[in-house]
This record gives sequence, C-alpha cells and structure tokens, in this order.
Amino acid sequence: MKPRVVIWLLVIVIIINAGITMVLINVKQDPGTPAALTKTDIATRSNAITAAVEAVEPAVVSVNVIKTQVIRSGGPFGFGFFDFFGSIPMKRQVQSIGTGVIYDPQGYIITNAHVVSGATDIKVVLPDKREFDARIVGADESRDIAKLKIDGARLPHAKLGSSQNLIIGEWSIALGNPYGFLMNDSKPSVSVGVISAVNRSFSPREDGRIYRNMIQTDAAINPGNSGGPLTNINGEVIGINTFIFSESGGNTGIGFAIPIDAVKSILAKI
Repeated sequence: MKPRVVIWLLVIVIIINAGITMVLINVKQDPGTPAALTKTDIATRSNAITAAVEAVEPAVVSVNVIKTQVIRSGGPFGFGFFDFFGSIPMKRQVQSIGTGVIYDPQGYIITNAHVVSGATDIKVVLPDKREFDARIVGADESRDIAKLKIDGARLPHAKLGSSQNLIIGEWSIALGNPYGFLMNDSKPSVSVGVISAVNRSFSPREDGRIYRNMIQTDAAINPGNSGGPLTNINGEVIGINTFIFSESGGNTGIGFAIPIDAVKSILAKI
C-alpha cells in the first residue's frame, strides 16, 4: 500500500475517533440525562445545615402531657345557693404538647419545666414512632428546666455543645414539634436563622420564673417548640428553646433559648 494512502487512512481513523469521543462527552454532559441531574442535585442540596439536622433530629422527641386542671363554676343563674357557699370546684383533663431532646443514651431528656409542670401523665414519642412513658426526675421551676427519663434500648441522643463564645450572626437551627396535635406526625420541624443576640435578661415573671443571659434567635419558634434544642452548624445543642416575644401569639422572629451551659449546671443539681 502506498504511503500516501496509509496516511489518508490514518487521518480518517483519527477523525472518526474524535467524532465518537465528542458524542460521548456531550451525552455525559447532557442536562436532560436523569442520572446526571440526580447526582448533581443531591450534591448541591446537601450542606452543613442538613448534616446538622441529620445528626440531631433522631433525638428530638414530642412530649405529650396530660394535666389535671381545677376550675370553678358558679350557680346556673349566677346567684342563690351556689353563690352563697362559693363556686363548685371541678376537675378536667387537659392535653398539651411540647418538645424535648434526649441527651444521654440511658434515656435522659431535657425539656422546659413549664411543659411538664402539673403533669399526671407524660408520653414521649420519638421520630421513629416509638412511644415511651416518661417520668420527671427533677425540675427547676424558677429556671424552667426539667429532666425526664424513659426506659428503652438503642436510644439516639444529641451532643451537648457549649453556649460560650457564640458569634452574633452565626447560623442557628431550631427543632421542635409546633402544633403537633394538628400535624399528627412524630418527626420534628426545622427552622433556620442566626444568633441575634446573647445575654438577654428579663425581669422576674409573675409565675416566679427567672430568665437570665438568654440566647436570642430569629429562627422560627412556635407553640409546641418549647423544650426543643437550638443547635449550631456542627449539630451541637447550644440552647433549649423556651419562649418568644409576640403580640399575636405567632412567631415574629424574636425567640429565646436557655443557654446550654446554664442547662448543664441545672441538670447536675436536679
């Protein structure tokens, strides 16, 4: 075969190979390919916040409470025998819900004291739908922290971090069970914000509770979130969500959490 013919054949082969290579590259980069889109989408959506939530979420529990309230009703017409001797005391069962976080594999749970105060029955529900009867180990009513205990195997638990050296503007993640009765779901809700301020203190309240050096966050906290964890970007609990400032009763972006270092001190004493 003549050298010139050989050269032309080599050139044709090279051109064909180059064309095949370009086609394969275009197929791999085609955004319409489902597999390529799925891999890129997951990689983009996963971040430090989702990792922190994944670490803490299994330990965030719903605290379902039954309380007995004593109410007084007057006479059917507002006068007469019932008014003379005073109103009639009546008892009724009231159900409420809050949040807690398991911090020890032995089944110890942190929540707010106001969530379980006066409880006659406490049932804890884990995100995996397991249910346990809980008992109050101890409570500090004035500083609004309670320690609960459940008995179970393979219990998840969250890591307690530190509330020292918090940075104003750093990410904060609130987990809890707002409006749990309406949703009928054991998995907690997640809201994200920043640390708005630290060392917020308030005058003593009529109920005797004292809130000092609180963490302020704009992460949404709503009824039912009380007792749930406020975490940092590393998935460490830095506070216990406690109350909000709101004229309407809904979230306005001004929520407060008890610093976890203060909580640790309280837990050691109760």
